[in-house]
Amino acid sequence: MTWHGLLRSQAARIGLVVVIGLAAIDGAGLIYAGMDRMELVRLAQARAIGNMVISIYRTLLLTSPADQQQTIAALKTPKGVQVAVTPDPPGGYTLAPAPIARLLRADMSLVPLPPGQRPHQFVMLGGFGQHLIIVGVHLPDGNWLDVAAPVPAPHPWTMPNFLPAFLLTALLSSILALWGVWRMVRPVQVLSAAADRLGRDVNAPPLPQGGPIEMARAAAAFNLMAERIRRFVSDRTFLISAIGHDLRTPITRLKLRAEFVDDEEMRHRLLSDIEELEAMVNATMAFGRDVASSEPVTAIDLAVLVQTILDEASDARPEVAEKLIYHGPEHLRVQARSLAMKRAISNLIGNAINYGGAAYVRLEPPAPHQDASPLGTRAVRIIIDDEGPGIPPEELPRVFDPFYRAEASRNRETGGFGLGLPIARNILRAHGGDVMLSNRPQGGAKAVIVLPV
Repeated sequence: MTWHGLLRSQAARIGLVVVIGLAAIDGAGLIYAGMDRMELVRLAQARAIGNMVISIYRTLLLTSPADQQQTIAALKTPKGVQVAVTPDPPGGYTLAPAPIARLLRADMSLVPLPPGQRPHQFVMLGGFGQHLIIVGVHLPDGNWLDVAAPVPAPHPWTMPNFLPAFLLTALLSSILALWGVWRMVRPVQVLSAAADRLGRDVNAPPLPQGGPIEMARAAAAFNLMAERIRRFVSDRTFLISAIGHDLRTPITRLKLRAEFVDDEEMRHRLLSDIEELEAMVNATMAFGRDVASSEPVTAIDLAVLVQTILDEASDARPEVAEKLIYHGPEHLRVQARSLAMKRAISNLIGNAINYGGAAYVRLEPPAPHQDASPLGTRAVRIIIDDEGPGIPPEELPRVFDPFYRAEASRNRETGGFGLGLPIARNILRAHGGDVMLSNRPQGGAKAVIVLPV
């Protein structure tokens, strides 16, 4: 199935929207966690700088002014930290934002100092945005202790567990979402499969009435509809069979009485009309039987079946044998009712021979990447072309009506009773397929059989 066909699925659409939404939520959650981690890193940086500044300040309190530079040189400070004692407060940078200044003051107040030695004048410059913080502390001797500390920007997205955490949460949430979508869409698929089975076999087993209450109600309504269809088909089949059976006796009596007619020409006409009436009754009964066929579905070779029908037609009509041509694979197996399928294809090929004088049959297997046909699945096609006059466009919608014949001039020998096409369509639809008739641009009619595989 192509991407276009996949995205036409309601389950695929819902699943795609849910997965994208969950991925976006997971990403937003991890971004929020990263931003929170940045705040924690900055808090730790500010605390470390505040503790370092007040520790250096306490060390300098215990050192004489003459030894301050030597003491500063001996300090072990982190890489990039610059410490100096100057007569003026630090400058050259903008004041640190108020939250950072408050944070530094609070951290420096936590370090214990001798009574009366705690500094009261501070200058705080820079900030996290400038990747540098400068703290100036007024010493008791009037000088200023300047400490410049770099503050590298935190990079939460480079933490080693960020990508695995995102992928793991996205994978687990996607699996859960797809499972939930499948559970929601599954009842629709079950109902669709049951409808397809009912279309192929009117006696298909009923749909289980379990699961959620909505599904149970839908299954009950479907089973009730199927039972009504079976009863309707059964009643119609019984009616046709009863009429046909009841007509056989008077038809037989008419045959016997016609034999006693002295006029040879009149007797021949009567017998001809009676035979036509009997043939109509038999065709009507066959039409009724095809609606409710009980023949089992088996694996058949469709290519061999079509070639056999053409061979039999060639033997019966040798004058058109050269125009009975088959194109297609040598073998193609499908699931079908063998006798019913043979009758349907025979009716269509016979129709092409009788009214078109030829039957060019082409069997097309489904392509490896074929999209679903209008029947909802991959399908094989049997195309039957003839060389006749075609069908009047205004009569195309009615050619499958029972007892309808497009040409009023057709008689029993050439036109039958107008049941061949309806019987063929009933059989094909019972297999889940269909047949369409159209006119060829170069002349003649075309019958296209579509069968799911």
